[in-house]
Amino acid sequence: MQKKQLVVALVSLFSISTVQAATIYDQDGTKLDIYGRIAMGIAGGGPEFDRNGNEVDDGAEFVDVYSRLGFRMSHAVTSDLTAFGRLEWRFTGDERNTNQGFNEIRQSFIGLESNQYGTFLAGNFDSLYYQFVSAPFDVYLDRGLLFNSTGLQSRGDSIGYYTPEVNGFTSFLQVKHYSERGLTAAEQSREGSVLAFQGGVRYQQGPFQIGLGAVENVVRGGGSANGEMLYGLIGSYDVTDQFTARLGAETQSDSDTYGGGFDTFGLGGTFVTGPWAFTADYYNVERDNESNSNAWAAGAYYKVSSAFDVFVELADGDAPTVNRDVSLGDLTDDVYWLTGARYHF
Repeated sequence: MQKKQLVVALVSLFSISTVQAATIYDQDGTKLDIYGRIAMGIAGGGPEFDRNGNEVDDGAEFVDVYSRLGFRMSHAVTSDLTAFGRLEWRFTGDERNTNQGFNEIRQSFIGLESNQYGTFLAGNFDSLYYQFVSAPFDVYLDRGLLFNSTGLQSRGDSIGYYTPEVNGFTSFLQVKHYSERGLTAAEQSREGSVLAFQGGVRYQQGPFQIGLGAVENVVRGGGSANGEMLYGLIGSYDVTDQFTARLGAETQSDSDTYGGGFDTFGLGGTFVTGPWAFTADYYNVERDNESNSNAWAAGAYYKVSSAFDVFVELADGDAPTVNRDVSLGDLTDDVYWLTGARYHF
């Protein structure tokens, strides 16, 4: 298998929604594609207690695994300039859902792309930090990614720009606006209207890629947001035609008011052979003023056809340190598992 085939195999296993697509219209420089997936699975395990110490049910459940439906649009304005748009919904496909057709508008943005001047986009899209820095670790369907993901200071009211690739380098800049327009004084937050910036650079050449990014992780962003800067350095390397290794680190200072400081280190790899792909990743998370943790994830994926695949994933977000006092039961107590199948169109 050549390196190009390896890339295609990885993309088809983990991001088929962007590859499997049916062209509805393609004429005079205007194109419209429809794509999506229906994914069903069974999940179980995970922590027996929540963060407040309350016992929770960790039994098996039939689940939807991020089914979605989307459209991609483009129009050639000139030989160098293309206008484009993207609209994608997420829906719950594992149960009767007659009150609402979709649960979430996942993507909704427009933009302009120029081979000479770069790409500009506006609306609701995946964080550019994710696209150019942390994406190499996003190889799991659920719970396997501990670096910051698609929604980091993004997803709505955002504009972004990234340069054409020059000698392997691509730079990016994005800003998200948190508005309080129309809110009364009682409804407004103490932060008021806020702008959150992110930017960085990715170098990609042959089998090697590495991304360096910084994000103004304003409190309004939720999740790990604490008002401090977040930095990430993450990369991957195709060691052989079938094996890709990845290594990365993220850090964020602790906030006097909100806490939230951490250092996360991760390493992992993907092995592809024929219709099979196997993944394994390990993370060490060191938190300021909170307990540290080890985490790991592993998965196996099999392509039955170009439109259908099956999978199994395991993940433990806070695994005990392995030593002679730790039993097999300790190691498996809080392991989350997911297995199922996906149909792509």
